[in-house]
Amino acid sequence: MHTTSQARAVKNYRKRLSKRGMARFEVMGLEADRELIRAFARRLAENDPEAAEIRVSVRNKITPATSRKGGVLAALRQWPLAELNLTRPYTEGRKIDL
Repeated sequence: MHTTSQARAVKNYRKRLSKRGMARFEVMGLEADRELIRAFARRLAENDPEAAEIRVSVRNKITPATSRKGGVLAALRQWPLAELNLTRPYTEGRKIDL
Protein backbone atom coordinates (compact mmCIF):
# COMPACT_ATOMS: atom_id res chain seq x y z
CA MET A 1 0.00 0.00 0.00
CA HIS A 2 1.81 3.07 -1.28
CA THR A 3 0.96 6.65 -0.53
CA THR A 4 0.12 8.86 -3.44
CA SER A 5 2.42 11.68 -4.45
CA GLN A 6 -0.23 14.19 -3.38
CA ALA A 7 -0.41 12.69 0.14
CA ARG A 8 3.40 12.77 0.40
CA ALA A 9 3.42 16.40 -0.76
CA VAL A 10 0.89 17.39 1.92
CA LYS A 11 2.85 15.47 4.57
CA ASN A 12 6.13 17.14 3.56
CA TYR A 13 4.47 20.57 3.44
CA ARG A 14 3.10 20.16 6.98
CA LYS A 15 6.48 18.92 8.19
CA ARG A 16 8.16 22.06 6.76
CA LEU A 17 5.50 24.23 8.43
CA SER A 18 6.08 22.61 11.81
CA LYS A 19 9.84 23.15 11.52
CA ARG A 20 9.09 26.87 11.13
CA GLY A 21 6.84 26.76 14.21
CA MET A 22 3.69 27.09 12.14
CA ALA A 23 0.54 24.98 12.32
CA ARG A 24 -2.37 24.58 9.98
CA PHE A 25 -5.80 24.57 11.59
CA GLU A 26 -9.42 25.15 10.78
CA VAL A 27 -11.73 27.68 12.38
CA MET A 28 -15.46 28.29 12.12
CA GLY A 29 -16.71 31.79 11.45
CA LEU A 30 -18.99 33.96 9.43
CA GLU A 31 -18.48 34.06 5.69
CA ALA A 32 -18.19 37.86 5.89
CA ASP A 33 -15.19 37.51 8.24
CA ARG A 34 -13.20 35.12 6.03
CA GLU A 35 -10.79 37.71 4.62
CA LEU A 36 -10.43 39.45 7.98
CA ILE A 37 -9.43 36.18 9.70
CA ARG A 38 -7.02 35.28 6.91
CA ALA A 39 -5.39 38.71 7.03
CA PHE A 40 -5.18 38.49 10.81
CA ALA A 41 -3.53 35.06 10.62
CA ARG A 42 -1.04 36.26 7.99
CA ARG A 43 -0.14 39.26 10.15
CA LEU A 44 0.40 37.12 13.27
CA ALA A 45 2.50 34.66 11.27
CA GLU A 46 5.09 37.37 10.62
CA ASN A 47 5.99 37.05 14.32
CA ASP A 48 7.61 40.47 14.60
CA PRO A 49 7.27 42.95 17.51
CA GLU A 50 4.13 44.48 16.00
CA ALA A 51 2.54 41.02 15.73
CA ALA A 52 3.35 40.47 19.41
CA GLU A 53 1.60 43.75 20.28
CA ILE A 54 -1.44 42.73 18.25
CA ARG A 55 -1.44 39.33 19.95
CA VAL A 56 -1.38 40.88 23.44
CA SER A 57 -4.03 43.44 22.55
CA VAL A 58 -6.44 40.86 21.14
CA ARG A 59 -5.78 38.44 24.03
CA ASN A 60 -6.58 41.20 26.55
CA LYS A 61 -9.74 42.11 24.66
CA ILE A 62 -10.99 38.53 24.38
CA THR A 63 -9.98 37.15 27.79
CA PRO A 64 -11.59 38.94 30.73
CA ALA A 65 -9.16 40.00 33.45
CA THR A 66 -11.10 38.19 36.16
CA SER A 67 -10.72 34.75 34.59
CA ARG A 68 -6.96 34.85 34.23
CA LYS A 69 -4.97 32.39 36.27
CA GLY A 70 -2.57 33.84 38.81
CA GLY A 71 -4.37 37.15 39.28
CA VAL A 72 -3.85 37.17 43.06
CA LEU A 73 -0.18 36.30 42.65
CA ALA A 74 0.29 39.10 40.11
CA ALA A 75 -1.35 41.57 42.51
CA LEU A 76 0.91 40.47 45.35
CA ARG A 77 3.98 40.85 43.16
CA GLN A 78 3.04 44.46 42.47
CA TRP A 79 2.65 45.25 46.19
CA PRO A 80 5.06 47.98 47.34
CA LEU A 81 7.19 45.90 49.70
CA ALA A 82 9.85 48.61 49.90
CA GLU A 83 7.63 50.61 52.28
CA LEU A 84 7.45 47.82 54.84
CA ASN A 85 9.93 47.70 57.73
CA LEU A 86 10.56 44.01 58.24
CA THR A 87 13.46 44.33 60.70
CA ARG A 88 13.03 43.59 64.38
CA PRO A 89 15.24 44.65 67.23
CA TYR A 90 17.68 42.13 68.67
CA THR A 91 17.18 41.30 72.33
CA GLU A 92 19.19 39.06 74.58
CA GLY A 93 17.43 35.99 75.82
CA ARG A 94 16.10 36.09 79.36
CA LYS A 95 17.94 34.46 82.20
CA ILE A 96 16.35 31.45 83.80
CA ASP A 97 17.28 29.46 86.93
CA LEU A 98 17.68 25.77 86.47
